[in-house]
Amino acid sequence: MSSTIWTPAELSSSAQPLAARAWRAVEAQHRVSTAKLTDSLAEQNRLEELIEASKPIVPEECRQLHYLLSTPFRYGAPYPVGSRFRRAGLTPGVFYGSELCRTAMTELAFYRLLFFAESPNTPWPKNPAEYTAFAVEFATERALVLTIPPLDRHRPLWTHPTDYSVTQSLAEDARGMNIEAIKYQSVRAHVQAANFALLTCRAFAKSEEVSRQTWRIHLSTSGIRLICEMPHDSFDLPQAAFGSDPRLSAMNWQR
Repeated sequence: MSSTIWTPAELSSSAQPLAARAWRAVEAQHRVSTAKLTDSLAEQNRLEELIEASKPIVPEECRQLHYLLSTPFRYGAPYPVGSRFRRAGLTPGVFYGSELCRTAMTELAFYRLLFFAESPNTPWPKNPAEYTAFAVEFATERALVLTIPPLDRHRPLWTHPTDYSVTQSLAEDARGMNIEAIKYQSVRAHVQAANFALLTCRAFAKSEEVSRQTWRIHLSTSGIRLICEMPHDSFDLPQAAFGSDPRLSAMNWQR
């Protein structure tokens, strides 16, 4: 499906060089689960190898990358639900990241809340959950920046909280023009902050992450508290921080 918002000529002429550091947050990267099932490091390593072999093949252009970078591009099963720049189904992968670590953690916190909004009878976890935030470096000669003219004129469409149809079409058109990255405004952060969508493994400037932090997310009736031990950082996200999303606006916080 071709976008009717931006013409192909406009997208192609708007492509520009872009290099930056992008932060992404995922569940804590531990090997504790397999350690419980084995009696030695050798057995654990072998089990990890068998688990890895059972997963879909990493695309050839991504095989030199650390798994934290290549994972969004490797899974061959249908994408369950669409995201901002990727349609549901058997569609090309997208690596999402944020310019600031706090923004990446806010994005993750939003989706944690969304889980509980869609599971109203699930109680809050008693203990904070642990997550890993990691930074990557990327560089490309062909990127789109939606936050500046001329592409910013349709900001209300590409910042819609739930309708991703315009941005999904944009990503498809961009791939056809060898555009490798898109910079856009975070919709989940309650202050203006930038996100990135990397459309290909070729955009990575280094094969491994360049920084890593451990964060804890604590959910409660008053909102969300995010804590990083080193470097020391913490911030609160009150209930009102996500009030613009209709899926959370009617959420039951009393659990």
